[in-house]
Amino acid sequence: MRFKPLAPTLLALLALGIPIQAADWPQWRGPALDGSSPETGLPLVWGPEDNVVWTLSLPGTGGASPIVWGDRVFLMVSYDPEQNDAIELWSVGRRDGQVLWKRRVSGGNAASRKHDMASPSPVTDGKRVWAMTGTGVLKCFDLEGNECWVRDFQAEYGEFGLMWGYASSPLLHDGTLYVQVLHGMKTDDPSYVLAIDAKTGKNRWRVERATRARAESPDSYATPMIYRHRGKLELAISGGDAVSGHDPATGKERWRATVLNPEDNPSWRIVTTPVYTAGLLVASGKRKPLVALRPGGSGEVAGTHVAWSHDKSTDVPSPVSDGKRLYVVTDRGVATAYDLPTGRPVWGPERLETGNHSASPVLADGRVYATDESGVTAVFEAGAEFRLLARNEVEGFTLSSPAIAHGQIFLRTSKYLYAIGRPDEPKPGPQPKPVSSAAGSSP
Repeated sequence: MRFKPLAPTLLALLALGIPIQAADWPQWRGPALDGSSPETGLPLVWGPEDNVVWTLSLPGTGGASPIVWGDRVFLMVSYDPEQNDAIELWSVGRRDGQVLWKRRVSGGNAASRKHDMASPSPVTDGKRVWAMTGTGVLKCFDLEGNECWVRDFQAEYGEFGLMWGYASSPLLHDGTLYVQVLHGMKTDDPSYVLAIDAKTGKNRWRVERATRARAESPDSYATPMIYRHRGKLELAISGGDAVSGHDPATGKERWRATVLNPEDNPSWRIVTTPVYTAGLLVASGKRKPLVALRPGGSGEVAGTHVAWSHDKSTDVPSPVSDGKRLYVVTDRGVATAYDLPTGRPVWGPERLETGNHSASPVLADGRVYATDESGVTAVFEAGAEFRLLARNEVEGFTLSSPAIAHGQIFLRTSKYLYAIGRPDEPKPGPQPKPVSSAAGSSP
């Protein structure tokens, strides 16, 4: 009897020890932390009224991506900062789009070029949900909206010093939240990485992360990445001209590859989050280079652990992979596929005929979904040949990456949260009920 091989996403979940709850999207970059989902049967075509299960009107831009667990969607929400500087976490019914509760996470919202202080995406384990803001406030809530604990990193460790405001999302793994603060443009304070007990909010460790990067180049808007390589769990941090691998239990730096700014450009800040796939850790500088690293080693490994490198890459959208090929979509909507083991271009560059892209592409059902800033999603085949399958449009400006869960795609724009796909029948038993503005929420 022949068994069908497990999909790369399922293999990644197993390697990380993450329960295979394939229908959920619990944090930015999804269940396997790489932008992919094992979901199938997703819609190929949609529009403002086609294949839209529901829409939820939103009061402001917000760059955070939605996350999904069971019957809940969680979303960071901001308002026009001149009218209301609150940053909130909303709990939304996944089946009908009704707001169940709203909770204020912090004040101090302000616009910073394209985005504002509601750019970090929340994260959940199905029992609690953690929300962080660009103002440095991290709050924990239970699923009914009761506050469990709060931290304020700027009050504890000094003001953030990034040129364009803080935007990294917290990473959750095995009861620990990992938070990176890599900065330098507007401060002389050191960059640091935190590991926080997700239940209590207390530090497990805090380590400083030194860099020789200068001017704006120490700034990083990436999110930490955790993976298991050759049986050993490792935490990757990207920024300050380098990718570094850390012991998740202590924060100690095991190795570093100073490969992201070969020309020592003072404005080479990092936005993309690394992706780990097929034994390689792929990271990107600002538009260049695109580098595949073999994790492991000790000390500086740039000379020994680079599997392949290209002098063209992407600036803001993070890459995604199906385990065979790496798919890169640039800020200008140009897609390229690379063979993972060799780095050889398989196809591309190919124009998606979309606008500027800030959202990261996601992969599921043999397709890559890439959403531009105007709400247009190009869908192309994840394969050895470039095939543009569809181009779908919704209303509003967007910086947010799509979330995929329960046979649906969740798209967030400045105007609406869209649930796209097939309707989901309610489960037997009582369902969550919407709640009006609750204690701690904004009017």
